[in-house]
Amino acid sequence: MSGISESPTATDAARARLFDRLSALGIEAPTVPYPAHETVEEGKRLRGDMAGTFTKNLLLRDKKARLYLLSIHEDRALDLKTLHTRIGAKGRLGFAPAERMIESLGVQPGALTPLGLMNDAAQAVTAVIDVSLLQAEQLNFHPLINTESTGIKPAELLRFIRSCGREPMLVDFDIPPSDG
Repeated sequence: MSGISESPTATDAARARLFDRLSALGIEAPTVPYPAHETVEEGKRLRGDMAGTFTKNLLLRDKKARLYLLSIHEDRALDLKTLHTRIGAKGRLGFAPAERMIESLGVQPGALTPLGLMNDAAQAVTAVIDVSLLQAEQLNFHPLINTESTGIKPAELLRFIRSCGREPMLVDFDIPPSDG
């Protein structure tokens, strides 16, 4: 983890804004405690029989320093060497530094979530959603902290992202990339 952190008061205020926004949008978002973890495998062991589909969220940047927040199924593997061709990025993608995650989305590493898009006032982050997630009954994301999990229906996730002033990019990662 990086040594950068927000104060608990700032995090509490951000979470209150998140739940106020969800409520104003009419989105039910049940939230349950979820032990802090650093890897998908560790999260699988800790969550027990928690309902819903779990995700992996990656903040990537291209050669022009544009940011892409990918929300994909937790078990999906991506080829970072060719991913840029699928999402229109300039050059190969790499992981964005923790400082950019905190600055752009207001979340710490380990708590990355598309729910953080509400903090991206500059609208610098493009939301990329794995279309396979849209078939789930409930998706689970961290609510700006990594010690809880919030359930949200796929259509409501898309509505939330749109309420943040952007159109999510929906990508079917099950279709092989074109060679062009």
